[in-house]
Order: sequence, then structure tokens, then C-alpha cells
Amino acid sequence: MQFKTYVFDAYGTLFDVHSAVRKYADTLGPDGQRLSEIWRTKQLEYSWIRTLMGSYTDFWRLTEEALDYAFGVVPGVDKSCRDKLLEAYWTLDCYPEVPEILAKLRERGAHVAILSNGSSDMLAAAVESAHLGGLFDAVLSVDAIKTFKTAPDVYRMVTDTFAIAPAEVSFQSSNRWDIAGAHKFGFHTVWINRAGLPNEYQNYGPAREIGNLTEL
Repeated sequence: MQFKTYVFDAYGTLFDVHSAVRKYADTLGPDGQRLSEIWRTKQLEYSWIRTLMGSYTDFWRLTEEALDYAFGVVPGVDKSCRDKLLEAYWTLDCYPEVPEILAKLRERGAHVAILSNGSSDMLAAAVESAHLGGLFDAVLSVDAIKTFKTAPDVYRMVTDTFAIAPAEVSFQSSNRWDIAGAHKFGFHTVWINRAGLPNEYQNYGPAREIGNLTEL
């Protein structure tokens, strides 16, 4: 089934959130992967808690706070890498299939967009470093409304931007909780289950589950 608009989450879907730690794997040692996992988990948790409290702190600050927490939990990792890891987060690797898939969707005449918790400057840097400029009709950051996913107002940014109904949107995310929020809003949802995780939120999508974007 083809859609008028294909919208992608950014972190974990287009960009590999663990590539920053892998870049310094030799320096960080055997606990590097655990550090990366805690960093990501806390980054997301902090966004959810802010939303529930009716508060907002931009995603870059949450990224810094989450990394500091991760260092505290994994004391064996060299904290001198903090600044290097944060710098690397601005230029995360995109997954190898991403450029081709986005280009094919554009060739088909579809609108292509990002919808992300990431701050506007983070997203601009990631798109530029991955050489994806020109492949998006819109890069939508929650900065504009100052609340995080899965608040319905975040997903409404898409329908407002393109003046379309939710059912006309195919939404792709690697985050199962994000898929649940998008499904509840009315999007056609595609879960990019790169890690082969079990399905959660059984009553909230997805319409499709695939291993990577090539299957889209």
C-alpha cells in the first residue's frame, strides 16, 4: 500500500544511537555497550517524565543528563570521554539502507518527513552529517510545541504540516512505544524492529513489523 506521506522517527530509526559509543569502543572498554544502553534508556525516560509533569527541557540537555547518569552507574568507564561522546552524538551514523529508501520514496512522489523528540539543531546536524539533505519535505522537532512523544500534539504536527488526515500517513519508528502513540493517533504504523524484540502494547499496532527499512 502506498501513502501520500512517509514520516520517520530519527533516533534509532534513521540514525544509530549506539554509533557514538562504538566510535570510542577501544577507549571505553568492555563496559562501553552497557554505558550506551543506559544512556539511551535514561534519555527516553527523562523525556517521558518531563511530559507527564507538564514540563519541557530540550532533548540535547536530556542527552547530556542521561550520559552523566550512565557514567555514574558504570564507574569503570573513563569519564574523560564525555565530551567526545557528546560531540559524536551530533554526527551519528545513519543505517546503511536509509539514503536509498528515502530517495526511492521521493522518486515515487511521496512526501517524506522526520518527526522527532530531537532538538532542531541536533536534527539539522544529523541530517547534514549523513548527507541526507534534500531528501525531506519537513524535519519536525518537538521544540515547536515543547512536549515529547507520545503526546498526541506531537503527531498532530504532521497532519497540520501536510494538511492531511492521520490515515494518509505511514509512520516508521524503531521504538515500540512511539509506534503505540502513533497508532493511537490514527497513523498507519510500521515498526522497524532491528533488534528482534518481543511485541509490546498489543492493542496499539503496528500495522507492519519489519527488520529494517529495506523491507518498506
